[in-house]
Amino acid sequence: MQAQRAQQILQSLVQGTDPFTGQELPPGTVLQQADVLRALLAGAAALEQLAARAARRAQLPRNIGRAWTEEEQSALLDAFHSGEPLTDIAQRHGRTLRGIEARLEKLGLLRSEQRTTRDRFGPRDPP
Repeated sequence: MQAQRAQQILQSLVQGTDPFTGQELPPGTVLQQADVLRALLAGAAALEQLAARAARRAQLPRNIGRAWTEEEQSALLDAFHSGEPLTDIAQRHGRTLRGIEARLEKLGLLRSEQRTTRDRFGPRDPP
């Protein structure tokens, strides 16, 4: 079952209607108990979060999180040394600007203070 259909069914049950006929559910069903309604709402919220996460991930570059190959790293070095803008390099490699800058920093071609993005995993600034 697709998450969207499951979410529709849960919402229908929360509203007190039969998800298949649209008719009002008879009084006194287990679905009218507060804990059951809370559980249905929690399930619906979890499915919404899952759909939102999938939508955000679909917006990310295709190679985010993947290991760098020797060929890709070589192409990165060539582009960087030829002065190509980092945003163009990132787009062509299917990576984020942060990923490109992090790789260049790891290779010793960029210092942390030269980055336009922040390193989320490096040392934190003092409070």
